[in-house]
Amino acid sequence: MKIKLKPIPDFKSEDEEREFWATHSSVDYVDWSKARRDITFPNLKPSTKTVSIRLPEWLIASLKTLANKKDVPYQSLVKIFLAEKLKEENKILRS
Repeated sequence: MKIKLKPIPDFKSEDEEREFWATHSSVDYVDWSKARRDITFPNLKPSTKTVSIRLPEWLIASLKTLANKKDVPYQSLVKIFLAEKLKEENKILRS
């Protein structure tokens, strides 16, 4: 018996697509039995932007120490903290 797959919607932004896949199962939209593992994306550009921010030396040292304890690069830890705080603040604003 063949299961009919739902069409994948057109998304206006990465955020919209991210929200969709966070709340929907890909099993309903993709036939994973036909998936290939030998695909590469050599020209894929990361959707990140470099920013420069001035921080006190003590703060950078503390971030590096904590990041070392967590075994992650300190810049990744900063991104995690920023994302968590932003999510928290957005929840407060929506209340």
